[in-house]
Amino acid sequence: MAKKQDKIIEILLDRHGETFAHELGVELSRNTPTPLFRVLCLALLTSTPVGANQAMRACRALGKAGLTTPRKMADSRWEERVEVLNKNGYARYDEKTASQLEVLTDHLQTEYAGDLRKLRERANGDSSAARSLLKEFKGIGGVGADIFLREVQVCWEELGPFADKMALKSSAKLGLGDDAEALARHVNGDRQVYCRLVAALVRSQLAKDHKQILKDA
Repeated sequence: MAKKQDKIIEILLDRHGETFAHELGVELSRNTPTPLFRVLCLALLTSTPVGANQAMRACRALGKAGLTTPRKMADSRWEERVEVLNKNGYARYDEKTASQLEVLTDHLQTEYAGDLRKLRERANGDSSAARSLLKEFKGIGGVGADIFLREVQVCWEELGPFADKMALKSSAKLGLGDDAEALARHVNGDRQVYCRLVAALVRSQLAKDHKQILKDA
């Protein structure tokens, strides 16, 4: 059974093992404000009822437009944000999401001086507390908070191992267990590999390719 699970994990990492932060083009391991902010924006965009690919496309477009920091986002015009979102998959939600980005940025600057590391300090190592604080950002619910935590555990190691509901659902389908601790044991607690594995499970769930993975293993 262990060899079967090892093969499943090997296939997962090979086919889907890119974190969403890496796809976005940000480096979280250094735990600096700009990458953290961009992943927070991705969490907000993913909370909107659009596809994951659209959310990533829109977040990358915001980056290309230069809206990569709280200050730059705050200084941008609402119309500018609407235009970027409208052209990148958010035609039905462009105006609402453009406003949410402004409110999110205002909250970040007011509560944390534009630095999400201060939210980490306030959570004091408690993932439930961090999740609650994230949900205080307008537009970010449970799903968005989980997306953020799933990605940032690579540098906020005290919050890991963390896996959201989608990853655990995917994991159960593949016979890898249904809790984060079990998943972490499969990779001997290697945080970098674990983050890739959790992302891979989410991508597999989105691709609905569990049967193929089990067959190939």
